[in-house]
Amino acid sequence: MSTDRLDPTRRSFLANTAFGVGAVALAHLLHEEELLANPANVTPENHPLSLAPRSPHFAPRANAMISLFMHGGPSHVDLFDPKPELTRKHGTDYEGEVGFSFVNRASKKLFSTPWRFRKHGESGAEISELLPEIATCADDLCIVRSMHTGHNGHEVSIRFFHNGIPAQTGRPTLGSWLVYGLGSQSRELPAYMVLSDPGGPPVDGPVNWSSGFMAPLYQGTVLRPNEPRILNLDAPAKLKGAAQQRNLDFLDRLNRAHLERHPGEADLESRIQSFELAAKMQTAAKEALDVSREPRYIQEMYGLDDDATREYGTRCLIARRLVERGVRFVQLFLGGQPWDHHQGIKANLPTICRRTDKPSAALVKDLKQRGLLETTLVHWGGEIGRLPVVEGELNDAAGRDHNGQGFTIWMAGGGIKPGITFGATDEVGHKAVEDVVTPNDFQATVLNLFGLDHTRLAYQAGGRTQRLIDGREARVVKEILESS
Repeated sequence: MSTDRLDPTRRSFLANTAFGVGAVALAHLLHEEELLANPANVTPENHPLSLAPRSPHFAPRANAMISLFMHGGPSHVDLFDPKPELTRKHGTDYEGEVGFSFVNRASKKLFSTPWRFRKHGESGAEISELLPEIATCADDLCIVRSMHTGHNGHEVSIRFFHNGIPAQTGRPTLGSWLVYGLGSQSRELPAYMVLSDPGGPPVDGPVNWSSGFMAPLYQGTVLRPNEPRILNLDAPAKLKGAAQQRNLDFLDRLNRAHLERHPGEADLESRIQSFELAAKMQTAAKEALDVSREPRYIQEMYGLDDDATREYGTRCLIARRLVERGVRFVQLFLGGQPWDHHQGIKANLPTICRRTDKPSAALVKDLKQRGLLETTLVHWGGEIGRLPVVEGELNDAAGRDHNGQGFTIWMAGGGIKPGITFGATDEVGHKAVEDVVTPNDFQATVLNLFGLDHTRLAYQAGGRTQRLIDGREARVVKEILESS
């Protein structure tokens, strides 16, 4: 057989084989084993195209991160940032300037929260009655009330949070930079995994987990929202045993022919331990995603016994199982933007809180009881907040418009100082006015927790050196970090 025909046959074979390995497992194998040759123009400044573990710039506090991203803009003044002055001035006109996204429903009448706040834990953190379970974690949380994007739109702020520059696409996300900078802790699972929602993709779709100008190696691996979460993990009966071995032998012959055509790639191609390693990944993925292995009390802790919380709770529990097994970065998304309450906030905000509150709190508690919270950073938050003025009329159909000028996120674990509230918005919750934190500051701080200097972590692409925080001002928010 001509070797001219063997190479495309080999590629076709790898792409279409039904060994039961699954596309995710095979892609991870090929990349981790450095089978994809580096482009000729890659400079030495780029890390090798590999998921082999790499040393950080300095001693890390965190080695894994779980991001609970809340698309749509959770209303901070209804959840984490109580404003007595907003209550006092309810129904009066706001005297400051407001940027509206929906001018046809715009109003300057201040809209006080319909829900009560109460202090929790030794920290005394004030949290809304809508989040009773997260409130029980108050002493483990760092609540940042001074987030600021300066943009009110969803996509522009989502991209700012994920890839470092407002509005731009085609750039790697934070998860991609972490995996590029540090490699993988696991040889059996992808380093960057995305747990998608059965309700559909989030706003901005794959841009949320793209590797941009980096190799696809560093892109998030999306798990299906329903079982089976990875297709083709089980080999068809006809391909098991001797049949599989014959296919492996055939693949070995194809590899050898490929080596003859590409002398110099011998070290790379000889390391194709294709289906031996892929078989490990088969087993590891099935085991990691099987929450039925968890004790009943853990399943109940995440809300798997409740229709309202079962789906999100299952994904939070999977996230814990993944980082427990060495996955570097896990991100959970919600379909669409369920926190985007332009109307009916009194009915709709409690619904999404009910769905996510107990699972989010369970994740923090479970990581802590297993000794994993020390090295696992948990992030909860959206891309924007909501305005303190009403959208529409002050009645039961009232809503809130977008607000990127000041809003709240929280973090826990991974070197973050617990039991603190940091920063502040103005007296009615419109603008961040004290210890302002931008998405770039957030990114610089996350990288720092992983032992990476945001000014040093670089990637050559497009003829220049690129960074996550590319030519923009950013600071590591040292005030929220635990003392070394």
